[in-house]
Amino acid sequence: MTVSPAAAPRATAPDVTEIRRRFPALERREGPHPVAYFDGPGGTQVPAAVAEAMTEYLLRHNANTHWAYPTSRETDEVIAASRSALADFTGGAPDEIAFGANMTTLTFHLARALGRGWAPEDEVVVTDLDHHANIAPWEAVARERGVTIRRVGFDPATGELDWPGLERAFGPRTRLLAIGAASNALGTVTDVPRAAAMAHAVGALVFTDAVHYAPHRLLDVRAMGADFAACSAYKFYGPHIGVLWGRRGLVEALDVPKLQPAPETSPERLETGTQNHEGIAGARAAVDFLASLGSGAGRRERLAAFYAAEHQRAGALTARLWNGLRGIPGVTLHGPPPGRPRTSTVAFTMAGRPSRSIAEALAPLGLYVSNGDFYASTVIERLGHAADGLVRVGLAIYSTDGEVDRLLEAVASLG
Repeated sequence: MTVSPAAAPRATAPDVTEIRRRFPALERREGPHPVAYFDGPGGTQVPAAVAEAMTEYLLRHNANTHWAYPTSRETDEVIAASRSALADFTGGAPDEIAFGANMTTLTFHLARALGRGWAPEDEVVVTDLDHHANIAPWEAVARERGVTIRRVGFDPATGELDWPGLERAFGPRTRLLAIGAASNALGTVTDVPRAAAMAHAVGALVFTDAVHYAPHRLLDVRAMGADFAACSAYKFYGPHIGVLWGRRGLVEALDVPKLQPAPETSPERLETGTQNHEGIAGARAAVDFLASLGSGAGRRERLAAFYAAEHQRAGALTARLWNGLRGIPGVTLHGPPPGRPRTSTVAFTMAGRPSRSIAEALAPLGLYVSNGDFYASTVIERLGHAADGLVRVGLAIYSTDGEVDRLLEAVASLG
């Protein structure tokens, strides 16, 4: 899927050694072993600049919003600057960026608002490839409003969406397609523009879960064909806070649950109560950190340059990991191979070993991997591993060839 600007600046390879210096967590050790963090799909480590931005806000600018004294005005400025940064990050506009506790909470909130305008016999299309944060909110609307859920499967052999099944799912009563841009369990990158075109052809809206996509590809929500899209800053080197982009006209037409005195304009009308101001400051710092790793005239251009370079590096590193695991007896890889649209997240199982036992064996060696179903439980069930789960290895901007080689050697020793 190509959603980044066509005229992105020429990419130069990122200096991984310099990037690693920015992350204090990389100093951690397990006995003699430096820790290699392969748990990024569940949450990346944070550069010092992000923590510093949050501390600076809390210690010097902490206040509530929209009042007449300096720290309140400074808080307003922090939030406005963060909306601008996330607009550059998503390809949206600052007045289309809402913040919330996390993607799941924001999606439940949006689903409730959209559902107020739906009637019995209306339909929502979801996919079995998705994280349940992009399934459960729509199922809740179905229970409350009598809406029908149409589920679309995927091919367990390839980890890719069932496209004929998706096409069959649409009809005259389809009101929304809820689709993930990338699978947090398998790394599959889905062609959202193709799916969005199908949805729009029948007059349906498109909500995109971009949580796993955003750390690996530069978002361009308009080129994707999305009407709403959500991501989480803690997946791209920021704090635990969610971000929801929505087309302004749609947001302002929503029957959104809100307090009567709260703002009616986008994006504030999507934000309930006092926000996590320090988290909002940290989200901006995360975007600025990524932009600092690229070159170009503006923040969006710098982000595009960095993402293009990192995509090439991560692709080579992913192939190294995939091919190494494929050569280990007893290991089964899940999801699309290198060369297919995917992120640098690789999932595997090992004959005779539950995923948790593998993660437990690797941790004392300074190799931190996640295991289980990752809230993508339908994916894991379809693969036949509901009982034992998968091992998930996520490569991040601070991952190195040496760390991958350490992991491969350790996994091979478990057989």
